[in-house]
Amino acid sequence: MKQTEPDFWVLEYVTITKDPRTDLVVAIGATDKAADILQRTGGFLSAPGTRGDYHRLPHGLPIEQQRRKATAGSHALLAAGHSVHLDPTLNMLVAPDGEREAALRYLAGLAERAAAATTSSEVAEVLTEVAAPVHGLLPLAREVVVRAWIAASDFQGAPTGEPDPIARLGSTATSMSEAARAILHARNHAARPAQRPATTSPPPNHAQPAKSRRR
Repeated sequence: MKQTEPDFWVLEYVTITKDPRTDLVVAIGATDKAADILQRTGGFLSAPGTRGDYHRLPHGLPIEQQRRKATAGSHALLAAGHSVHLDPTLNMLVAPDGEREAALRYLAGLAERAAAATTSSEVAEVLTEVAAPVHGLLPLAREVVVRAWIAASDFQGAPTGEPDPIARLGSTATSMSEAARAILHARNHAARPAQRPATTSPPPNHAQPAKSRRR
């Protein structure tokens, strides 16, 4: 007798995340029941979209309110039996220093990987994490320096005759970009297949067989 797969009464998966283009906190994949829970516990709103209604928090909420409402809504959904993914940046129950500690562990892990590398390709993988153009550690750190430079420049008064340390942040950001390019160049070199040394063929044997002395 052929067995058939059972039908499971599984509620739809709900993702609560922040849209990077609009900075709105949205709930994706919510059923009508899930939408009702989000509206009552998280303050979510239904809004018309190109593919039907979707659910979001109101415009202009401070970040802490976004996190509080998203966390409350997600846990209410979990309690009702829904499967939920909550963007970690919106989760208020994460330890305050959790992200920093995770970043430190990540950097320590990269250093260990570099020290334990046995091939140039493994070294290239570590260098990629450091200097990748978009999500590399050095370009991301440069973005932080640039934004800090812009913000600090707005707070400073007119420059004095002395060298301005804030103004130097601009040249520091440029140096970080140059360092990232140099690391990527080294990464590309390390990622190339290893060239085997050319083997030298033995010199030809010019010795002639001894002629027979017999006549």
